Amino acid sequence: MNSAAMNPFPLRGILLAAGYGRRFDPAGGRDKLLQPLADGRPVLWHSARALCEALPGSLAVLRPGQAERARWLREAGCEVVESAAAEAGMGAALAAGVAASAGAGGWLIALADMPWLPAAAIRAVATAVDGPEVVAAAAHGGRRGHPVGFGAAWRAGLMACAGDAGARELLRGTALRLLEWTDDSVLRDVDVLADLKGEAQGGGRSRETGM
Repeated sequence: MNSAAMNPFPLRGILLAAGYGRRFDPAGGRDKLLQPLADGRPVLWHSARALCEALPGSLAVLRPGQAERARWLREAGCEVVESAAAEAGMGAALAAGVAASAGAGGWLIALADMPWLPAAAIRAVATAVDGPEVVAAAAHGGRRGHPVGFGAAWRAGLMACAGDAGARELLRGTALRLLEWTDDSVLRDVDVLADLKGEAQGGGRSRETGM
C-alpha cells in the first residue's frame, strides 16, 4: 500500500531539510542536521520521523548531492525531493515541495532542525486545517512556532515563495489559527552546538520563527 494512502489527513507533510546551517559551524565542517542525539540518530531523522508518524507519505526537500541526509530521511519514512532551486533558501525549498505534491488538499510545513517537535503537535495543527482558506500553527506562550499548516487555497502563494524568507511574507497580515501547545517543543530548534549539548535538560533554543 502506498504510505500516502494511509494519511488520515488531506494535507501533505513537507519537511524543509535543504539548509546550510552556517551558524552551527561557520567553517562548514559539521552538518547540524546529521549531528546525533542521545539515541545515536541524527537531528533530521527525529524531525522526519515525527512528521511521517503524524502524516504518512510526507516528503522532504533537499539540495542535490546531500546523500547522507537523504539516506536518513528515507529511513525515517520520508519521500525525498531533490531541488537545485532549494539552494536559494527556505522559500525556494518550500515552493519545490508544494510543486512536488500535486493533488494535496493542503500542506503541513515542518523544519528539519526541530527534532523535539512531537507528532501529537503535528496532528493537532493538521486537524485545525479544516478548510481550503485556513492557516494554522502551533504556539507556546503566545508565540507562533511550528509546524504551520495551509489549506489548498494557498497553493499559488506557496508556489510563489522564493529566497530565504520562507512563507513569512505570505503570512504577514494573515489571520492564523494558533494552537497553544503544552510546552516549548514547538519553538525549540538546533541553531548552534550548545543547543545539542543541552539536550538532556530539554535542549534547543526558542526559534524566532522565520517561516
